[in-house]
Amino acid sequence: MSTWWIPPTLRGYRASWLGADILAGLTLVAVALPSQMATAQLANLPVVVGLYAFVAGSLLYAVLGTNRHLSVGADSTIAPVLAVGVASVAAVGTAGYAGTMAFTALLVGAVLVILGLGRLGWISQFLSTPVITGVLAGIAVEIIVRQLPIILGISDTGTTTIGRIRQMIGQLDHTNLWSVGIALIVLAIIVSAERINFRLPGALFGLVLSILAVSALGLVAHHGVAVIGTVHGGLPHVRLPSASWAQLRRLFGTVLTVAFLCVAQTAATVRVSGAGSRPTAWDFNRDLIGVGAGSVAAGFIGAFAVDASPPNTAITTASGTRSQLTNTMAAVVVLGVVVALTTPLANLPLATLAATLVYIAAKLFRIGELRTILRFDRLEFALAAATLVVIALVGIEQGVLVAMILSLADRTRRTFRPRDAVLGRDPGTDHWMPLDIGRPTEQVPGVLVYLVYAPLWYGNADYLRLRIRQLLDAASDPIQAVILDANGMSDIDYTGLQALHGLATELNRQGVAIGIARASHLVHHDLKRGALLEQLGADHLFASVEEAVAALMS
Repeated sequence: MSTWWIPPTLRGYRASWLGADILAGLTLVAVALPSQMATAQLANLPVVVGLYAFVAGSLLYAVLGTNRHLSVGADSTIAPVLAVGVASVAAVGTAGYAGTMAFTALLVGAVLVILGLGRLGWISQFLSTPVITGVLAGIAVEIIVRQLPIILGISDTGTTTIGRIRQMIGQLDHTNLWSVGIALIVLAIIVSAERINFRLPGALFGLVLSILAVSALGLVAHHGVAVIGTVHGGLPHVRLPSASWAQLRRLFGTVLTVAFLCVAQTAATVRVSGAGSRPTAWDFNRDLIGVGAGSVAAGFIGAFAVDASPPNTAITTASGTRSQLTNTMAAVVVLGVVVALTTPLANLPLATLAATLVYIAAKLFRIGELRTILRFDRLEFALAAATLVVIALVGIEQGVLVAMILSLADRTRRTFRPRDAVLGRDPGTDHWMPLDIGRPTEQVPGVLVYLVYAPLWYGNADYLRLRIRQLLDAASDPIQAVILDANGMSDIDYTGLQALHGLATELNRQGVAIGIARASHLVHHDLKRGALLEQLGADHLFASVEEAVAALMS
């Protein structure tokens, strides 16, 4: 019987899984309700819009995605990027802002679907882990600085991180201590609940208690605590959002930045939630289509772009979910809340949502990983730190662009001046190894064996040629044979071949033989196609270093 019509994550479903999926779904609802509303506030939208985004993302991914655990919805990583980008073309709080945000969701979703259909999910590996860590830390700083005025109960008219900090310092004497107290108590509840059991919905407990406190103590009327006010719930209205051509051009950078962040975060989340099985490339591309379709659906119902959620996915995975039925059920329950239970939310303090976002941001700022990067490589830590600073002080879009440039620059630097080694023979064997690994080696008089750990390309071709010349000049005895160990070389480009041609010609004039050992079939193909093998002779290509030494020194 054909099962093509069954979503991939529900195929082979067993009745025995239902209990675990229901429990995981209820747990997800408890965690998602406050976090999705808080994320909507971060995007400068009504809290109900975050719940609509969660419903759209969860349902569409459940139908089209392949990962049984992945949770999709409003996400704090991309919300500030969307807020800044859309605010540059439409005034916050207006119908134009909401419409432009929904239009941006359509564009982001379309980009993700195109990437998935084109099987371009490999771009998720475009940024190195240290740089991604810096991106997330920078976004965390941006989120926290944006929420501090809300927690303090003061106005926020700053447009930059530095501007907001200066403004806060100037208004500290107007701090609302009740607002600060609510935020601190909610934070304490969330942290305590996580330490007891990270599946406990601490944010939901804080939300309920803060609403009750506002009502019981009259915190709005008597103490000036800001609340979200009337929440207009009900089913979302389906409409096609639009924007002018001028707005579209100004949104282009925001759309690409958000789409790229979605690709990177979805890849990282899928990788962690694989449940012991590594997804195939096509699986991930299907996941991008699912996430993109969620954003498209969110745009049609007036919400904003969605993304894979690492914390929500961790919750569903730990709760024992077996399929996307968990996220489907959670979406239905959340939709029920939006339709029937929005009245109590009117007394929800803004400080409660701000505290929730501060907690989420603290999770994005991975201090432990930054320390590990610092211990491993100071330069890679510097890349992460530079990305963090640019995002926090200049802007997220600019920071992501800097992150891309830094990642490429770091990788290029490594291959421009690659690591290399002079080899010596392990005494009593035919094995050759680097001289600097702490074991004794023996040198064969008149032989230089050189190993480079990089492809040979136009960026390092001259360096390689010069390096071999320096080693020849520094040798204590005259060199009669140079053996290039190609075991660490993945490929050779045309410029690299030209450099080898020149080196071979130069060495032959000086009576120095040259041979190449341990070349892969790919390098062998490059040597043959570039006519270098013809210049050297097929008898100068060897299967091992020992074989090359024996042949050239006989």
